[in-house]
Amino acid sequence: MLYREIGKSGLNASVIAFGAWAIGGWMWGGSDEKESIDAIHAAIDNGINLIDTAPAYGFGYSEEIVGKAVKGKRDKVLIATKCGLRWDLEKGEFFFYTTEKGAADESTPGAMKIYKYLHPESIRYEIEQSLRRLGTDYIDLYQTHWQDSTTPIEDTMAELTKLKDEGKIRAIGVSNASVEQMKRYGAIDSDQEKYNMLHRKIEEQGNLDYCYENKIAVLAYSPLSQGLLTGKISPDRKYNEGDLRRNNPLFTPENITKVNSMLKEFEPIAEKHKVSTAQLVCAWTFNRKGITHLLCGARNRSQVIENAGAGSVELSQEDINKINSIYSKYFEQ
Repeated sequence: MLYREIGKSGLNASVIAFGAWAIGGWMWGGSDEKESIDAIHAAIDNGINLIDTAPAYGFGYSEEIVGKAVKGKRDKVLIATKCGLRWDLEKGEFFFYTTEKGAADESTPGAMKIYKYLHPESIRYEIEQSLRRLGTDYIDLYQTHWQDSTTPIEDTMAELTKLKDEGKIRAIGVSNASVEQMKRYGAIDSDQEKYNMLHRKIEEQGNLDYCYENKIAVLAYSPLSQGLLTGKISPDRKYNEGDLRRNNPLFTPENITKVNSMLKEFEPIAEKHKVSTAQLVCAWTFNRKGITHLLCGARNRSQVIENAGAGSVELSQEDINKINSIYSKYFEQ
């Protein structure tokens, strides 16, 4: 497993991290607690030491599962969690409606409102809740989940700095942030953004260049595009109620067929390295300039073991050029 520092924090994290959104069940059609804990244990056993979660992932449920899984193993892991999404009060910037299963609208029975809120008082409340759910007295990497236009970034950063000074957090990160917002934050260690072979907007937006130049880690979430880049999703796949892939245009039969055809062409390169196409895609992704870590979601032991295997794949420039050429044939016409 390859390890890289998270910014300038001194925290060395596995290039493949355990993304704990799916185990929270919310937007993923539910989850199984025992299977989820077993998956986290498999991650630790296979060299993954970074676990990324958030209060919003199942409204505290993902953090609780992570807490149970790392009990007695806290010194073996770096826990990353977040603040800034509130479902229990109506303050800040309204974001969207949801139920405990997934996204909704105001007419949906039992719909809750999610707000982006990064006021210092709210951050102070949120971290205490996270520490309780996680069963720990410190968080290694604390990130603002989404940016709140109603609270000055300087106020948010001042509170995060206080938490760091108090020893409650060891490093500060942001997520879903623009370059201008990162500049206002100042001394941050990481930026967590959606990035994969099919979704590369942060290249155009400048995040990768800015983070590379300022030694800020980039934690790429959804590196396998919610499973689409594994090659294991068939065009006739059906999704449970609440699964965020259910009405996603990326998951139309036509697009799945197109992606699978591309992945089929990757197979000779994968076979040369004795890895799966999904592992090859992960290796390509963490070799992109500026990308330092991948948050790979998993719901069971076998998925984790496959994800972890990508962390030791070494690609030559010739391999990367070949992958880029195949990709261009399908998605840059």
